[in-house]
Amino acid sequence: MVVLDLTLATYLGLAVTTFNHPDKSAQVCEKVSINITDQETNGFLSAAEIKHILQQKHLYPKGKTLALVDPRTIEESLQGNAFIDQVQCYKTVSGTVGINVSQRVPYIRVKPDDGSDYYLDADGEVMKNSSYTSDLIVATGNISKWYAQNYLSVASRYIMGNEFWKNQIEQINILPDKNLEMVPRVGNHIICLGRLPETTNKEKREKEIARFMALKLHRLEKFYKYGLNAIGWNKYDYINLEFDNQIICKKSKKPLKEQQDTSADHAEKPANATSQTTTQQPKTN
Repeated sequence: MVVLDLTLATYLGLAVTTFNHPDKSAQVCEKVSINITDQETNGFLSAAEIKHILQQKHLYPKGKTLALVDPRTIEESLQGNAFIDQVQCYKTVSGTVGINVSQRVPYIRVKPDDGSDYYLDADGEVMKNSSYTSDLIVATGNISKWYAQNYLSVASRYIMGNEFWKNQIEQINILPDKNLEMVPRVGNHIICLGRLPETTNKEKREKEIARFMALKLHRLEKFYKYGLNAIGWNKYDYINLEFDNQIICKKSKKPLKEQQDTSADHAEKPANATSQTTTQQPKTN
């Protein structure tokens, strides 16, 4: 009798335990939670895109038995996307599969003369072209992938780090002689900065290019403020900052009598001038 009571008690205990804690090997994924960092600011990835990638690879976990869902496999499949930096996938006791994704941030789109088309991120790493669109600076011209990664990426990083220039510059063009031109959003002119500093030392190169961009764009900002604000933003077609301490400007094409205009100071122009204007600038340290 005692043995029977113990057997019955054991059976009831197992039954209650099984009822309250069902076999997890049969539990099904009821929900997939996809979280993308910086989605509002970068906008290159969406939860729908992540879902689509996993569905194409037959890895989307919803409806699958949790025991058959491998977080490591999901992470590795998403890491192959050009716009994904890091992925973390996990399962919860409630039957949810969570996927946290951080994005790689493209800084510039490169469309050189050789017909290639790709992005560069903040570290100068190449990101292959995709169907994504964004309001990025576009670089064109005589650009090799090596030059883009080692020089153009540093220059674009400086522009993107400055709120004014980030919104003002829409295109960079590299000429065959490696002079760097910029096309602004406001003003019908092209800006020439000259050649970026060249050196084989990476650390030195990045410092010199950052200093070069800072000096050139500081001079250009002053010219915008004290020159173009006074005489008009469409006065010149070409603004050349290649040479130190001076800005050389070429006028927009107008009737011949209006082209006879030049000055050593854009704020005060004499009447007997040519179509090219040179402004002397104080040396900036």
